[in-house]
Amino acid sequence: MKAIITGASSGMGAEMARILSRKGYDVVLVSRTRENLEKVAKDIKTKVDIVPLDLTVEANCHKLYDLYKDEDIDILINCAGSGVYGFLDKTNMEDELQSIKLDVIAVQILTKLFYEKFMRENKGRIMNVSSIAAFQPGPLMASYYASKVYVYSLTIALYEEIRRRKRNVKVHVLCPGPTKTNFIKKCGVSFAVKEMSCERVCEYAIKQMFKDKLIIIPGPLYKLMKFAERFSPETFTIKFAYRMQKKKADRLVKQEKRRAKLESKKQVK
Repeated sequence: MKAIITGASSGMGAEMARILSRKGYDVVLVSRTRENLEKVAKDIKTKVDIVPLDLTVEANCHKLYDLYKDEDIDILINCAGSGVYGFLDKTNMEDELQSIKLDVIAVQILTKLFYEKFMRENKGRIMNVSSIAAFQPGPLMASYYASKVYVYSLTIALYEEIRRRKRNVKVHVLCPGPTKTNFIKKCGVSFAVKEMSCERVCEYAIKQMFKDKLIIIPGPLYKLMKFAERFSPETFTIKFAYRMQKKKADRLVKQEKRRAKLESKKQVK
C-alpha cells in the first residue's frame, strides 16, 4: 500500500503522512524543501520516498506523476496550498498567481493524471484538500477562497462521473475550518473562532476517507456553518467571513483610514 501526499513538509500534509504510515502505508512525501521533508521522514515507520518538487511549476507536476505512473499507488492527497492576505488592490499580483498555481493548477494536473490512472486500474483514492472557505466568499483572502471553491467543485463533479460509470475509484474533499498550522502563521491571520488542532483534523479526515465519505468537514461548528450558509443572504455571509479574520482585518482597516486621512490632508494643502 502506498500514498502520495503533497504539502507534506509540515501541517496537515505531514500529519496525514504519519497517520497513514501508522496504518501500514508506504508514503511519498512531496514539497519544495528536502530538509523539511527529511525531518518529517524521521517520524515515518514505513518506507518513505522524499520528492522535493516545487509544484507551482507545471512541469514538476508531470514529473511527479511520471515518477509513480507505473507503481501501485492507492492514495493521492493534494494537500499543498498557500494563500495571500489583504485587500486585493494592495496585495502582490505575483504572490497571488503563485498561490493559484499551487492551489488550483497543481491540483488540477495531479488530480487529472492520477484520476486517469486510477480509472484505468479501477481502484484508488484521491483526497483534495479544500476548506470551509469553499462555501462562502472571503474578503481579505479573495483569491484563496475562490481557489478552494474550484477544488471543491472539481472533486464533487468527479464523484458523479465515477458513480455514473460504476467505477471503484473514490474521491474525497476535505473542508476544514481554521486549523493550527504554519499556513495561518504565514498569512498572518487571526480568526474569531478557535482553531482546531492539526492532529484532530487529520485523524478525522483519514477516518472519514476510509468510510468513503465524499465531503469531509471536521468539527460540528463548521458542519453547522455549511448548513446555515444555504439560508443566509450573500451580504451576511461575506460580513461573517470578514469578521472571522478579525484582528488583522481591523488593523488593515485602520491603516487604510489613516492613509486616506493623510492623502486628504495633502490634497487640502
